[in-house]
Amino acid sequence: MKTILIQLDTDPQASVFDAVVAIDAGAERLLQYANVKPEQVRDLVHGAMYTRGPQDLKNTAVFVGGANVTHGEQVFKNAIDAMFDPFKVSVMIDCNGSNSTAAAAVISASRHVALEGNTALVLAATGPVGQRVARILANEKCTVYLSSRSLERSEECVDQLVAQGIPKSRLIAISSGDEVWTEKAIRESQIVFACGAAGVRLMTSEQLKQAKELRVAIDLNAVPPLGIDEIALTDKAVLRGQRYDYGALGVGGLKMKIHKASVASLFESNNKTIDCQEMMTIGRDILARESPPN
Repeated sequence: MKTILIQLDTDPQASVFDAVVAIDAGAERLLQYANVKPEQVRDLVHGAMYTRGPQDLKNTAVFVGGANVTHGEQVFKNAIDAMFDPFKVSVMIDCNGSNSTAAAAVISASRHVALEGNTALVLAATGPVGQRVARILANEKCTVYLSSRSLERSEECVDQLVAQGIPKSRLIAISSGDEVWTEKAIRESQIVFACGAAGVRLMTSEQLKQAKELRVAIDLNAVPPLGIDEIALTDKAVLRGQRYDYGALGVGGLKMKIHKASVASLFESNNKTIDCQEMMTIGRDILARESPPN
């Protein structure tokens, strides 16, 4: 029996990138649906559920993608809500690669500094990757400054994370235009993540000099000018003073491994739901296999 991955993409054209990764990850058949609306999901998922017996449904899975993360999350939720025992298939969401990228970035930081009990600054925290980085960090008991140009948007992001069960005490909304709060966040943070749009500089060399406690800096922007001064696109655990630096390509290798491993794991059972937190576990397992303890 062939493994089938059903790609539900909210964009007008289904992602070629996601399709190639799915095939490389072991999906033997790929069914792509583009421009998927939340109200269409139930019928599409029911088509996946009822064509195979319950004992064979582990060979069918659903992948949710697309650039619009909000729409993707609704498609993901509707897909899960459409299923019931014993007619279930595994479902994964990675809209625009935001979940796998966030997981890879946080895991990379955790190789050099403990997450629990420390402080992180997430620049452009209201974007798809920034939100997930902040969510993972807070789940790991890290205090998180969520920065964006708009304080209102930062506060909305905090409210959304609190609604998902994150303790509000671990989340601090700030505006990048507020120099006092920005300087405070920079001084206190052991980790910084730049998660902004392509070609937008978010942290200058002068601000890096203020970051006396900083141990890890990760810039996920791959288009010049990069998000953090002094960090190169290809940096991977480059030690500069007391700080380890990562560029987008330095995180990208682990991101791709997490993406592929996540797709492959969908076919291990028929009841998995894979979001950014589950990708953290998958990513840590990858590192443990690659770097076994002495």
